[in-house]
Amino acid sequence: MKIFGTGRIASLVALAIAPLALISTPAAAQVQGFESAFDSTFGTEVRAPRDYAPSYDSRIEQRIAQIAEGSRGRIGVAAIDLATGQEISVLGDQRFPMASTSKIAIAATFLEMVDQGRASLSSEYPMLYAVSSRPFSTSVAPVRRGEYMSAANLIEIMITRSSNQATDALLQAVGGPGAVNAWAQRAGLTDFSLDRDIATLVRDDGEFDPAHHIDLRDSATPQAMVQLLSGIYQGRWLSAESRRVILGAMERCRTGTRRIPAMLPSGVSVAHKTGSLNNTSSDIGILTAPDGRTIAVAIYVTGQGSRPNREARIASIARAIYDGYAEMAFAANDNGDDNNGG
Repeated sequence: MKIFGTGRIASLVALAIAPLALISTPAAAQVQGFESAFDSTFGTEVRAPRDYAPSYDSRIEQRIAQIAEGSRGRIGVAAIDLATGQEISVLGDQRFPMASTSKIAIAATFLEMVDQGRASLSSEYPMLYAVSSRPFSTSVAPVRRGEYMSAANLIEIMITRSSNQATDALLQAVGGPGAVNAWAQRAGLTDFSLDRDIATLVRDDGEFDPAHHIDLRDSATPQAMVQLLSGIYQGRWLSAESRRVILGAMERCRTGTRRIPAMLPSGVSVAHKTGSLNNTSSDIGILTAPDGRTIAVAIYVTGQGSRPNREARIASIARAIYDGYAEMAFAANDNGDDNNGG
């Protein structure tokens, strides 16, 4: 098993996909950079996962490479064991549509304001409801104000029920997508970009097929989202109370029962946030094993023929990650016992 720097498991690449068209960036150099990275990773020929997945030297690498093969759409995966720092990445450095997984970063941006005394969880803001308009007819979709709710309640329904109206209320409160990007930059999340409010994102959804195109708008890499989760869990950027607010809401998430939690063993707790848009489904979260081991996971799936198929891939990948880390932990403990003469 190859290890990056501080224990990162080597990048797992297991996708058989057509060449990707990179869109929504005016800089030709940026496009060429992504194409160069793609070619250096995959080569110029499309390879089926079955041809090289067995070459990985650990069962977890092989298993995830097989499950995450992308012949029916791109799949990006990243995970990190928060105790050992061991990281798994399957196209983890490619951009995927964040969809509603971006709501974790929006909540974190607002909670930073709370920690700094610039806002309060009891502060009230109006829900913002989308007003009917033609796709792409305006740069920002029109919205109307609704009932006022406390920030605490807005965060709760934004994460547990994925309320778009609550999300746009908080997004407006923090100062828009630019403020969230500024927070992400301060947190060191370099491969992250929020460009539109949710009303606009949903209205204009379907412009491109994420299974075959990388749209840099409203996108992030799985690795960046794992970094986001890890930093929140470890208390790097927010107070203990703000950390509790986000993680508590993620633990009560009502969406995505067929995604990360679906195939995990009983006794594993999951704090997560789902995302769904045209031809893409995702789930990011923190898995805590009965023995206290904690894993941050980000899984982005495109294509696959249907939403149930995408959700099944997410569930299978999450279980493979959990089992793989459990096996590594067991092996490490077993080796330790041997070294101690046990």
